[in-house]
Amino acid sequence: MKPLEGIRILDFSRVLAGPMATQILAELGATVTKVERPGGGDESRVFEPRLPGGESAYFFAFNRGKRSLTLNLKSSKAQEIAARLAAQHDVVLENFLPGDMDRFDLGYGKLSALNPSLIYVSTTGFGQTGPYRERAGYDTVFQALSGIMHLTGHPDTPPAKAGVPIADLTAGLWIAIAILTGLIGRGRSGKGCHIDLAMMDVQASLLALAAARLFALDEDIGRSGTEHPGRVPSAAFQCRDGGWLHISGSDQHWGRLCDVLGLPELGADPALAKNGGRVANRRRVMDEMRTAIAAREREPLAEALRAVGIPAGEVNTTRRILDDPHMRARGMVGTFDHPAEGTFKALRTPVIFEGFDSPEIGCPPLLGADTDTILKDEMNLTDAEIAALRKEGAIG
Repeated sequence: MKPLEGIRILDFSRVLAGPMATQILAELGATVTKVERPGGGDESRVFEPRLPGGESAYFFAFNRGKRSLTLNLKSSKAQEIAARLAAQHDVVLENFLPGDMDRFDLGYGKLSALNPSLIYVSTTGFGQTGPYRERAGYDTVFQALSGIMHLTGHPDTPPAKAGVPIADLTAGLWIAIAILTGLIGRGRSGKGCHIDLAMMDVQASLLALAAARLFALDEDIGRSGTEHPGRVPSAAFQCRDGGWLHISGSDQHWGRLCDVLGLPELGADPALAKNGGRVANRRRVMDEMRTAIAAREREPLAEALRAVGIPAGEVNTTRRILDDPHMRARGMVGTFDHPAEGTFKALRTPVIFEGFDSPEIGCPPLLGADTDTILKDEMNLTDAEIAALRKEGAIG
């Protein structure tokens, strides 16, 4: 048994954050019905990279284990179907602009009246309230506005986006948290709720440490490359072979680190024994470490550091880490079998249970693959009624 078996989620979200959340919950056992536009479906179905059969690897990354139902939400008959389905579900998730679901007659007021125990999550760029509520945005826009882009990169380079779509990914995790929290709350109170989750709020919450420095020191920090603004050493260093090694040590590591690097004077200096002293003497410490590390080969140095308990990690490429023996042992890369693309690799949902069945990598649905089955089995519609809906354009 998977932990979320029996939970039913009606998912109107598109692209990344919402689909990521519901993919996690689907592989944890929830039944997720993805509602898509007839004809095109989720916009990400045509995002690059495209596969030989025409499917999108981007879509595959965030839509495994779901059912696909096509509904034209501009159709009153499709709206009626969606409302009736919502009455049978535990969760509704949507990421339209504020007010759009009300215009489809599928807002929280309408659906909660039909299903008082419904957990209804509205995830938007800027939330249901505030002067920016009508703004649209994408991941990199939120990285820029939130200050994350200002903090990313080296001091002498322009602002940079994170290497992964961090705004979308973290919002996806918070959507999953919100849904699970709502379900737990409902289990205690018997009542559903509406959850207003703004991607911009999520990004602001990631500034916790930068904000702590602002609140404590009135310091509005900028880019620091791989260096930690309040900790020395914590940075990536280039080795003799051109590879980069990230080293992050605390007071208990300092003496051993100096021994491995052959820096006895730094190790013996009482002014550097504590982190505060090393931060105050950052340039001296970093310059001497860079010189010492530049004379060493990366792999032997990394092993020497780890042998004495110093946290160190090679700066890997995607290919290298996914082929790493530890990742292979943990089974992080698996496969699913797709009807159009055949066997395709995927990253597993990263939890392993004892006491429940662990997540299994699901298959992303073809557009509308489950429409007829859902309408027959869960709406009790006949073949003739389904054909009429399709002819009218209410379904795909």
